[in-house]
Amino acid sequence: QVQLVESGGGLVQPGGSLRLSCAASGRISSNNVMGWYRQAPGKERGLVAQMTNGGSRHYADSVKGRFTISRDNAKNTVYLQMNSLKPEDTAVYYCKFIQWPENYQTWGQGTQVTVAS
Repeated sequence: QVQLVESGGGLVQPGGSLRLSCAASGRISSNNVMGWYRQAPGKERGLVAQMTNGGSRHYADSVKGRFTISRDNAKNTVYLQMNSLKPEDTAVYYCKFIQWPENYQTWGQGTQVTVAS
């Protein structure tokens, strides 16, 4: 099993920045992808950004140019740098870990991000 610990959420004004971190521990293989999803009240959870341990990145259109995902494979940690935050970015952000070939998946506990004046 793999455990995820998230940190870095909070309250920020529009235009501000936050950095989320998600550290994975446990039985981690060399083939995995770590990413961030978010869920706002009344909406479905959706992908924000993800990155493979090989360095391939994918972003939702709504965050391109504002958010940057990065990883430290030695620490099994993924980061999400969020700049130019908007009120519509307000959501609970969840870290997700997927490992193959067994297609093992697990989620973090979630961290609240609130963008408001």
